[in-house]
This record gives sequence, C-alpha cells and structure tokens, in this order.
Amino acid sequence: MFTPKHFAETRTEILHGLIRDYPFATVVANAADGLIANHLPFERVGNVLHGHVARGNELARLDGAEVLVVFRGPDGYVSPNWYPTKQETHREAPTWNYAVAHVHGRLKVVEDATWLRALLERLTGHHEATEPQPWHVGDAPADYVEKMLRAIVGLAITVERIEGKYKLSQNHPERNRLGVIAGLRRRGGDGDAALAALMARQEESNT
Repeated sequence: MFTPKHFAETRTEILHGLIRDYPFATVVANAADGLIANHLPFERVGNVLHGHVARGNELARLDGAEVLVVFRGPDGYVSPNWYPTKQETHREAPTWNYAVAHVHGRLKVVEDATWLRALLERLTGHHEATEPQPWHVGDAPADYVEKMLRAIVGLAITVERIEGKYKLSQNHPERNRLGVIAGLRRRGGDGDAALAALMARQEESNT
C-alpha cells in the first residue's frame, strides 16, 4: 500500500480499534485461477483473525495460503471549498479522506464443529447486543444448527504484519483540517459524521 509518511498509522491500539469497529473486511488471496477477493466479517482474538465461509468458497481450499485482509474505516470526499487557504490562493484540489488497516497473514482452514459453534455464538452475541431481544444460536432448532455447521468451515488467519493508512488531511495546516471537519459535519452524508469524528479525535491527539 502506498503510504506517505504523514498518513502512516503505526499504533497497534488504533489499528485494532478500526478492526473492532469495522469488522467487515475484504480477503484477497491467490487461488489456482488467479487472485480472488471475498468479503467477510471477522473477530480478532489476540494475533489471529477468526471468520467462516461456506464450504463451496474458494478460501475453504486454500489452507496455508498467504492472504491480505483489508479493513476499511470511514471515508468521504473532501471539497477544496472547505479549505480556508483556497479562498486565499485558489491552489487547492479535491481529495478523498479515509482510514484503512491491511492485515497480512497466513490462512488456516478449521473443520472443528465445536470451534465453529463457539465462533458463531461470539459473533452473534456481539452483533446482536444492541437488539431489544438478541437472537442466540441456541434459539434455532438443534438439527438446523448442525446442518448449518456442516455447511461451513472456519478461517483462522495468523497476523504476520499489519499496516495502517489514515489519510485525514495531515498534509494541510490546522485551519484546513478544521475546515474539513466542519464541512463533513455540515454535509451530513453517509459516513460523514464518523469521518469527522475520526478527524476530530486525531486533532485532539495532536494537542
């Protein structure tokens, strides 16, 4: 990933936070017919990412393969009109701000039904937590759950390297960064509030 120095995010706790808050990732691997990409939710347990796929998925046949897992945080278009310096020099251009974490690792395919059920219980427990009446794996008939478990395999990706890129206008002066935050809040499109909040936290960490 091309990452200019001022956009590089190397703090492990920040990258782990992005993975926790945006767990739906893109997994890229090299299969027999070339590169493939799949889109899956993950959980991080220590230095390992856990997920699952249908048995028919190409990843189920790639035990031991090197993979790249891309987690995307908030992103959004940035108008040059949001920069105070644009009003003075007119020498500004549009751009796109975003935050991503790239996990490089090795894939292990897991066939253990107990492991799989525990994973599903953790994932649903996490994502159902805000529901008025959370759904649990045990709510489904036992024979249905067993059938579903036979139809999937687990994925355990050992993290070998993680790199982060937080492109949040760090190459601009403070007044331009604050202008971007204000512009995002005013526009209020999908993801704008989250991107503005991320930029605001970045500003706070710099003070």
